[in-house]
Amino acid sequence: MTDDVWKRDEIESPCIKICVIHPESRLCTGCLRSIDEITAWSRLSADARRAVMADLPARAPLIAQRRGGRSARLGRRSSGES
Repeated sequence: MTDDVWKRDEIESPCIKICVIHPESRLCTGCLRSIDEITAWSRLSADARRAVMADLPARAPLIAQRRGGRSARLGRRSSGES
């Protein structure tokens, strides 16, 4: 008996087990897929999976914008001290 039955020619999921949905983009911050894409992944064709995978790098800027942090606080402080 061979292990060929377990070797499948499928595109692996881009999931990295950081499953947090970004509130504005509605994309997973770990894999950059939408909830609909995550839910349908096991049913998608290889071509549909390839299309999603090809689009993922372009989505990174949608969640990369920071909402403030230290630099924003410093900016407010220096503008208020003028």
